[in-house]
Order: sequence, then structure tokens, then C-alpha cells
Amino acid sequence: MPGLPPPSSPPPASPSPRSRLRDWWARRRPASGTAVMATGIVSVGLHLAGHEALSRVWLTMAGLAWVALAADFGVRLVRERERWRAEAGTPGAPTAVAATAVLGTQISARGRQTVAEALLALAAALWPVLIVTVVRRWKRRMPGAVFLCCVATQSLAVLGAVLAKAEAAAWLAHTALVLFWLGLVLYGVALGLFDLRQPAEGAGDQWVAGGALAVSALAGAELLMAGDGGLYLWNADDTGVLRGLTVALLVLDYAWYAVLLVAEVRWPRPRYDERRWATVFPMGMTAAATLSVAVAVDLPALDGPGEVLLWVAVAAWLVVAAAAVGSVRAGIRSRAPR
Repeated sequence: MPGLPPPSSPPPASPSPRSRLRDWWARRRPASGTAVMATGIVSVGLHLAGHEALSRVWLTMAGLAWVALAADFGVRLVRERERWRAEAGTPGAPTAVAATAVLGTQISARGRQTVAEALLALAAALWPVLIVTVVRRWKRRMPGAVFLCCVATQSLAVLGAVLAKAEAAAWLAHTALVLFWLGLVLYGVALGLFDLRQPAEGAGDQWVAGGALAVSALAGAELLMAGDGGLYLWNADDTGVLRGLTVALLVLDYAWYAVLLVAEVRWPRPRYDERRWATVFPMGMTAAATLSVAVAVDLPALDGPGEVLLWVAVAAWLVVAAAAVGSVRAGIRSRAPR
């Protein structure tokens, strides 16, 4: 009617918290698998140190996170094939393999060998697809995530060695040994492509430079223990080489740990970044490798340092987890209408 203001359009509907959470989840990076890796390896370390109740708590969290990420991985593979291909070529893509293998290692330690074997089969099926896709896109001056190809390969070696001992499968131990050597080759290539400015500038994944050595040392320790499990796997010379190399890898990991820790103090980066989970994983892996090498090469003097490193990793996990929760809440609120 004349003289009446035009009717105003209704305000836009406020998105529900569930839709905002779904939107946040859709923007998640492929490297978020490092959260499962970090949680799983802390569980492994707690188990090795004899803290079974805490180890089960961390294993449960790792399992739930893995299920969520695996479901999302499958959905993207089936429904968003182009996006899946693009993400499969990113440096963080091998976390799918490593997270699966780390979870399988801890499940095997609980005596659930059938489940661990299924996880090994799944990780082994993903490994060549993701490794080839990622390596083809390698270039110079890469971030710390370039070492994840080594981590994924050595994580398979760890799980293979653990299952070989549990199932008395010599062929699996020998396959794990091949993966162990291949992982070292991949580390050497990745080191040549790594941007050496990352310890000062990286957002968290620069720690994988050390973590890859730690998981290599853990793989060596598990291979040695598989050889001590009643199977004739390695002769005296092979065992000596493997023992010496395993200790050397752990020492080199300590060197990286010290360098990266000093860099954190010199160039502090207090803001949360999802790649900080790639800091927690190497810390936990160094602790687990120390405790395992102590048993494999009969060096009980490493038990004390391993325990200290384990609690450092637990503290780092708690700090990053709290920051992650805060980041998620802030991200959801920021997408709500004002």
C-alpha cells in the first residue's frame, strides 16, 4: 500500500554448530594424519615404559581419530576424486600410511594380531600409490613434510617386524628389512631437498627431519628383536651391521632433536598450527626408539633418558591438543554470523 515501507527480507538463517563443524572438517589438511601418528606413538611409548592404563587411553584416542580420518579418506576417494588426487600429491599425504602402521604396531602389542595384519595390508596397499604420487612432485627447498615418505616406509618396516616376531613369519621380517633400507635411501634423498632454513622458519613439521631417523632406529630395533625371537633371520655379520646402524641412527636423531629444540628457543613460534602435531610425533618417536633400542642392544642405561623423553612428549601432546581444541572452537565461532 502507498506510504508503507517495503517489507524487509528475513535475516539469513544462522548456521548450526554442526554445519560449522562440518565446514571446518572439510577444510582440514591431508597432513592431519600426524595427529593420529603423534597419539599412537605416545601410546606405544607409554606401553614400553609400563604405563598400561595411560597407554590404553592414548590408544583409544588414536583409534577413534583414525576411524574418523579413514572414513573421510574413503568418502573423498569415492565422491571427490579430483580433490583426492590433488591431496594425494601433497607432502603430507603419506601420513595415511604412517598413521595406519603406527596404530597397527600398538594393536599388535595388545595381542590383536588379526587386526594388526589387516592394518598392515591396508597400509601396504596405500604405500606405493601415495609414495609414487608424492615423490613425483618433490622439488628443492621442501618443508619438513618431505621426510614423511621415509616415515611411512619405516613405519611399515616397524609393523612388519613386530608381526614377524609375533607370527614367526621369516618372510615378513625379510620384507621389513628391505623396507628399512629403502626408507634410509628415501631419507637421504629427502635430506638433499630439505630447506635448511626450516628449523628457524618451519611451522612444526621441521621436526620430522629428526623423527624420520627415530622411526628408522625403531625399525632397526624391532628387526633385531625379531631375529632374537626364535627365527634364524640374520647371521652374526648382518646382526652386527644392523645393531651398529640402529645405534647410529638413534644418535643422529638425538643430534637433530637438540638442534630443533635450540631453534625453538631461538625462534619461538607460539601460535598454533596443525603441523605442530608433526612436532609431537618425533618427540614421541624418539622416546619409543630409545626404549626399544635399550632392549634390542641390551643398553639399560638408555631406559632413564627414554622415560624422560617420553614425559616430554606427553607434555607436548597435551599442549598441542589443548591448542588444537582452542583453534577448532575459534574456527567454528569465526564462521558464525555476526
